Amino acid sequence: MPLTAKPLAPCNVAIAARPSQRDGAAGRDMREPVELIAKVLEKHGYTPVIESQTSADLDGLPWRSVAMEAIGDQCGLVVAVGGDGTLISVGRQVALKNVPVIGVNQGRLGFLTDLSLANVEQSLPNVLAGRYREERRVLLETRHGEHGEPTLAMNDVVVNRGGASSLVDLEISLDNRFAYGFRADGVIVATPTGSTAYALSADGPIIAPFVNAFTIVPIAPHALTNRPIVIADDSEIRITVARAREAFASIDGHQYIPLVEGDFITIKRAAASVRLWHPLDYDYYHTLREKLGWTETPEGLAPRKI
Repeated sequence: MPLTAKPLAPCNVAIAARPSQRDGAAGRDMREPVELIAKVLEKHGYTPVIESQTSADLDGLPWRSVAMEAIGDQCGLVVAVGGDGTLISVGRQVALKNVPVIGVNQGRLGFLTDLSLANVEQSLPNVLAGRYREERRVLLETRHGEHGEPTLAMNDVVVNRGGASSLVDLEISLDNRFAYGFRADGVIVATPTGSTAYALSADGPIIAPFVNAFTIVPIAPHALTNRPIVIADDSEIRITVARAREAFASIDGHQYIPLVEGDFITIKRAAASVRLWHPLDYDYYHTLREKLGWTETPEGLAPRKI
């Protein structure tokens, strides 16, 4: 992951938060975190603006609001306050404008939201001063049928059986060549970012974010031999509904597409990616150990210095 020493020039910095049921932040008051971050930005010469839905949810904030679709043209950075779901939603929407995003964790796991509210008065100015690492997170581009509009996903695309009790028969093609078919509750196509989300709970592999790969993970397959597979991220994936009473595709859990027998979706790597900023002490493997509860060393032994 590249280091950078380039400070962020004075500019508008957007703040986006989700004080609703998302990200495990239900019942938490987002007003205080948003106000604190805005004041930190002002103190260091930046102009805070509040994403319009956040402004509506937290009525009465004194700062100007800006629509999400306008952030890319008006702001040099977005601070996402909440959990990973908030950051993923924001990142997906500003990726086409190449605006960087940094997260302040107010959710539960927080694989992507690195800054804690407790030390944001120190950590955020460090980032603004150029003491950060920038990482590019890949996006999926999905189309329904031959002429569907492209939709972006940062985590995953899921095809499943919907509300029907019966399994669905799915066919997977890679680069216009039939790969395999199976019967299952569904299938997940996940990015490295999404490999620690739904795909992980379906026994998929964890893919480090700097690996150029996707994973295809069957959901509760009928045959035990149907296992997850890791493929190169320059592959084009086609999922066809061969048989189903009901099915739908879910794009990052924010858009749902009803599917019938014979329908297909295509998935490939998007041209755009999410610019994710981390503090200098960010360590992906430390994040895995902390968030997944992995034991660092045998009990009583200190970690080895390398």
